[in-house]
Amino acid sequence: MKKKIVSILLMAAIAAGTLSGCGGQSGAQTGGTADTQSGSDAQGGNDAQAGETAAADEGKVINIYCWNNEFRERVELVYPEVVETSSDGTVTTLKDGTEIHWVVNPNQDGVYQQKLDEALINQANAAADDKVDIFLSETDYVNKYTDAAADVAIPLTDLGIDPDTDLADQYAFTKVTASDENGVQRGSTWQCCPGLLVYRRDIAQDVFGTDDPETIGEKVKDWDTIKATAAELKAKGYYTFASYADTFRLYGNSIDAPWVAPGETTIKVDQKIMNWVSDSKEWLDAGYLDSTVKGQWNSDWNQAMGSASKVFAFLFPAWGIDFTLKPNWDGGDGAWAVTNPPQEYNWGGSYVHACTGTDNPQHVKDIILAVTADKDNLLKISKEKTDFTNTQSSMREAATDDANFSSEFLGGQNAFKYFAPVAENIKMAPLSAYDQGCVELIQNSFSDYFQGMVDFDKAKTNFETAIKERYPEITEIQWPE
Repeated sequence: MKKKIVSILLMAAIAAGTLSGCGGQSGAQTGGTADTQSGSDAQGGNDAQAGETAAADEGKVINIYCWNNEFRERVELVYPEVVETSSDGTVTTLKDGTEIHWVVNPNQDGVYQQKLDEALINQANAAADDKVDIFLSETDYVNKYTDAAADVAIPLTDLGIDPDTDLADQYAFTKVTASDENGVQRGSTWQCCPGLLVYRRDIAQDVFGTDDPETIGEKVKDWDTIKATAAELKAKGYYTFASYADTFRLYGNSIDAPWVAPGETTIKVDQKIMNWVSDSKEWLDAGYLDSTVKGQWNSDWNQAMGSASKVFAFLFPAWGIDFTLKPNWDGGDGAWAVTNPPQEYNWGGSYVHACTGTDNPQHVKDIILAVTADKDNLLKISKEKTDFTNTQSSMREAATDDANFSSEFLGGQNAFKYFAPVAENIKMAPLSAYDQGCVELIQNSFSDYFQGMVDFDKAKTNFETAIKERYPEITEIQWPE
């Protein structure tokens, strides 16, 4: 991991005065006053004129680092300055002639972070049109980029965004997640990612005689209840979930301490992670999971979402239904429904950061506000992209608006009715900069154990080896007694 390298280089550059923009300063140096005012104040009169002056002084290329087209599609949907995007999706042109260049690298195996870190290291000396202006992070590693010492993500207040007013309607846990250790918010998100249980209606009818979401919700309301339900499903020849990996996020979201405490180099494996290991082995041995599906994000897991599968349910947030389940389903609409999960959880979330050194602070501010703060825009994203978005008042509205927010794929069901109460009760586990690697590698290591390829102690040793290879600065792994 390159966080410390990035921090040292960027802090040195700031001290030397080589970074333009907002890093370490109050407000952007664009010659206008709109940058130091709240988003709501920058909408009219002299403030708007100042904003136009500021924008005119900015660069003509906005470089946005991300890992797929999700953020681009939402910018295109709600940012009013968009004119068109090139056919290959790499360049979006704005009304003032500014071009957004989309720099996309895959998230898998840390490739995106590696490419982003390389750009951040070179940020101080990069030509204006090559500087990173906006970058995205995921919940699993957002802590790495919001770190106050690294100072690669600009505090929102330095852009002229007041989190207490401009983002007051956001879910509180998303604001905390996007903040540094001092409580300074350094990012914002249009997403809130509460998860539900998504189940096959035909299997529910066959086993339980009903596919009613309230009735099914009672049968999966907690872990003890769903274990009994799993036995019913098995008796009829069905699996409850496809894979042991399907339940991991529910356990991982409830850990009591971060994988690595601030300033330390010791990974502490929480007891709840080991509970996932023991429970997964029990469920796999009992036949409640499909033993042929080894993990997630592979062809077997994708096929388990098809009509020939015997898998009853998956645990997904809104993006999972839209981006993963729906494309893998080969039947008609209305075959799936949602209900409450056995445990409240959050899975994912893409955080938008203004990058220290940007030469486009006004554009960056406007994009962040348009995509993550405007209630009407977020409702539009929810309606057209099915995201559960990040304003509490709008999601409460969506939860009761069946006319506009029912899903054809879910047979006319309004999933927001179930998402909203989960979102309001989510308590995020404490984060660390090492979360992505720990989450990926603990699952990989114990997957071999579940499949009988190694014993329990060897799985632990394999995790220790793998995590130290990814993060050489880690000195010790502590397991719960």
